Amino acid sequence: MNQTRRMLLGAVLGVVAGLGLARGIAPAQAESPVVVFAAASLKNALDEASAAWTKETGKTARISYAASSALAKQIEAGAPADLFVSADLAWMDYVAGKDGLKPGTRSNLLRNALVLIAPKDSSLAVDLKPSLDLSKALGDGRIAMGNVEAVPAGKYGKAALEHLGAWEGVKGRVAQAENVRAALLLVARGEVPLGIVYATDAVSDPSVRVLATFPADSHPPVIYPVALTRDSTNPDAAALLAYLRSPTARVFFERQGFTVIGAENRT
Repeated sequence: MNQTRRMLLGAVLGVVAGLGLARGIAPAQAESPVVVFAAASLKNALDEASAAWTKETGKTARISYAASSALAKQIEAGAPADLFVSADLAWMDYVAGKDGLKPGTRSNLLRNALVLIAPKDSSLAVDLKPSLDLSKALGDGRIAMGNVEAVPAGKYGKAALEHLGAWEGVKGRVAQAENVRAALLLVARGEVPLGIVYATDAVSDPSVRVLATFPADSHPPVIYPVALTRDSTNPDAAALLAYLRSPTARVFFERQGFTVIGAENRT
């Protein structure tokens, strides 16, 4: 074989080897993270759970946190989410009503509680009882809540205050935030004297303290449903959903103060 033929053969073999290598790495390149749309209050727990899932499987998740209302509207508009975790049933129902969920994948995952908080160094004391008057506790300040017409924590908070007879006295003094974590931040920074958030939010921030927990019968149950979206094509999405429902993930949710629904049946 002359030198020219050897060079040509070497080039061809190099191309073949290169194609083989490309085929070998293509699947890894083709893998994409599972895109999760999750209520803002889930950040600490879900960050931990997804990191553990990645360590266990090598798969990854990209999580977008916001108010459930905003996420539901984004899914309706065609945002490429694979998994949706809402902080209330109503916004999951909304997505379902738009035919945005994959049939048979929806379930209720978690429960939470609603609390009244103040900055850590506050000396306020509030008893959440009927005929509640928050005006003295507020002074010249306002009460931080998620948007009371859209954000689940804000809707729950409004319902609780109405139940206790306090809404009329504070409705003009509400600092409405785009999500529950934004309301938490207003209190943590001392910009407002009071706020209504989930118990898990209060646990996540040492700059606030819980004054009282709202009675369970003062607002609808705080339930977090989860489901795959109708348009999801990521083969890893179902695996992540199964992981979040598993006993392994339970510890991450319970550590942040969530109650895992049906945990006693998933041992």
